[in-house]
Amino acid sequence: MIAGGTVLLFLDLLGTFAFALNGALTALRATRLDIVGVVTLGMITAVGGGTIRDVLLDSLPPATFADWRYYAVAAAGGLIAFLLGRHLERLNRPINVLDAVGLALFAVTGATKAVGLGFGPEQAIVVGAITAVGGGTIRDVLIGRIPSVLSSGLYAIPALIGATTTVIAGALGADGAFTEVGAAVLCFVIRMIGLRFDLNAPAPPAAPERDGGDAD
Repeated sequence: MIAGGTVLLFLDLLGTFAFALNGALTALRATRLDIVGVVTLGMITAVGGGTIRDVLLDSLPPATFADWRYYAVAAAGGLIAFLLGRHLERLNRPINVLDAVGLALFAVTGATKAVGLGFGPEQAIVVGAITAVGGGTIRDVLIGRIPSVLSSGLYAIPALIGATTTVIAGALGADGAFTEVGAAVLCFVIRMIGLRFDLNAPAPPAAPERDGGDAD
């Protein structure tokens, strides 16, 4: 039987690779970069959320600094995106699926780590969501665009749902590898539904147009 810690590590590394690949491809689409830029932004997308998570949890040094496997996996994802970017553009749907996998895995592993360190349910949910969207947010800021998590798509909401499911299951005594995978699947399914039907989080109502003839 695989130990829970081993499963958690595997999920974390899988999510790291998924985010690195998608993050690097997103950077390639948005701006012209050399190999250093592409790989760096891929790595930032992959490990940024986990680093923020560990800083918030006072779990120092961050796991991404202490374990070389995170950087190796993240660098591999960024390098693959650089080398095969043109070919991977044809695989937009599979890449979106991979990104949804990363979102789900990071939301669950972030919340699980927070609970394991003794943090309360509210803090664990927030940390799980930040783990999932933090790296992509940093990437978007670096390439000079509004973070996608703030502007379009069902992205943060599935992460919050996945993290919440993880925390509630733990509070009910149903925590474990199977529960974590189930929470990740729920997050993944919601994200994919959003992509399939082009659903977005609610936007504010449009501001009424002012009559140009009125004076202030």
